Amino acid sequence: MKNIPDVKLGIIAVSRDCFPIALSNQRREAIIKACGGDLYECPITVENEADMLDAVQDVTLEECNALVVFLGNFGPETPETLIAEKFDGPVMFVAAAEGDGDLINGRGDAYCGMLNCSYNLAMRHLKGYIPAYPVGTAEDIADMIAEFVPIARAIIGLQHLKIITFGPRPQDFFACNAPIKGLYEIGVEIEENSELDLLVAYKEHENDERIPAVCEDMAQELGVKGNQYPALLPRMAQFELTLLDWAEDHKGARDYVVFADKCWPAFPQQFGFEPCYVNSRLASRGIPVACEVDIYGALSEYIGACVSGDAVTLLDINNTVPASLYEKEIKGKSDYALTDTFMAFHCGNTPSCKMCADRAIKYQLIQHRLLEPAGSEPDFTRGTLEGDIAADAITFYRLQCDSEGKLRSYIAQGEVLDVPTGSFGGIGVFAIPEMGRFYRHVLIEKHYPHHGAVAFGHFGKALYEVFRYLGVKDIAYNQPKTLPYKTENPFA
Repeated sequence: MKNIPDVKLGIIAVSRDCFPIALSNQRREAIIKACGGDLYECPITVENEADMLDAVQDVTLEECNALVVFLGNFGPETPETLIAEKFDGPVMFVAAAEGDGDLINGRGDAYCGMLNCSYNLAMRHLKGYIPAYPVGTAEDIADMIAEFVPIARAIIGLQHLKIITFGPRPQDFFACNAPIKGLYEIGVEIEENSELDLLVAYKEHENDERIPAVCEDMAQELGVKGNQYPALLPRMAQFELTLLDWAEDHKGARDYVVFADKCWPAFPQQFGFEPCYVNSRLASRGIPVACEVDIYGALSEYIGACVSGDAVTLLDINNTVPASLYEKEIKGKSDYALTDTFMAFHCGNTPSCKMCADRAIKYQLIQHRLLEPAGSEPDFTRGTLEGDIAADAITFYRLQCDSEGKLRSYIAQGEVLDVPTGSFGGIGVFAIPEMGRFYRHVLIEKHYPHHGAVAFGHFGKALYEVFRYLGVKDIAYNQPKTLPYKTENPFA
């Protein structure tokens, strides 16, 4: 199941009729060359509204799902902005810098035209992605296009996404309780089901002929040391097939699916295992399964998967790093203060490809204490994928709908340190510059829940632009010491 869109980009050049159309054409061709041809070149240069309709029809027939509108000169304000209205997909607007001809017949004034383009987009309440500095040479614009691709991939994915939940959302677990109004505002569909629906579907997959092949794949992924409960694999394989079939059967008019599932306390008792390892496997394929029916966690994970093109995870911003561990393993080896560090944890949903080599199927210690007899061997609480998360650059982020129904977000870049945790679950020692201040003046001050999505790599720039495109007004980040938060006491 392919769950992340491919981006097919097209470029449409525009030209104001009092400027040479050849200037836009030549400059468009230079961009095609700079991009190595990996860009559909619309042959229609737009000067008027009729051209605009023809150009949009052309790129649509070519199955483009994202567009670059290129102001090769000043550009026609109405037709160029109407492209964003008529085209079904994200649109980037860029403009040509001077320098490839004389400044009499070869001057395009696109620097000026971009201002009116932006003005017209706002007047018509149209969305368009405009880079940080949208005016450049062919090579500059080729770089802008490369940066636009992951942004476009996320926007396209969200336009065709359905979140499937199996609940209900837990009481007293407010990471999972948020208005779904924000989903509809950005065009995401949701289907909410009960745990009983999932149990019925799971039982219908008993003795599915595909189970042995999935078990073999699981065993190969885990290796001998990681496959600590071989007899458990058929149950988990049955569950994996249940979710995959449900996604295929229930995506309806949508192309892409993520899940937000109830995973305790009833789940392990009724299904006979913990779902964490299966969740990790789906996440590695671009189908995030958020724990504890965390709808906005699932949404956030999917955005990160589209932007990064890689596996993501969802973790608790969980516990402090003991001072003794900091002194032994971190102090003097990096510039991080103790308050810059924390441990991020979840029961076992992080994909194996993002964990250290000693990761293995284990049991959920907390649930074992709660649900199984004291001193007994773990039974239905088995099924977590546990071990330390591998050292890597990370981006910690979340898109959330607050109690007023408004979307807000945060983004913070940092890293997983190469430090043994000595703890249980899927867990790592994380370091984010100025995390202590960010924790107080963003996460606490703005009432975020404890779940955060994690992308492996630094993707803050692209995520920021995705959130802006979605219309999110409040995009918080870990501000440096030189930039106090509004709520930060200046006398402290």
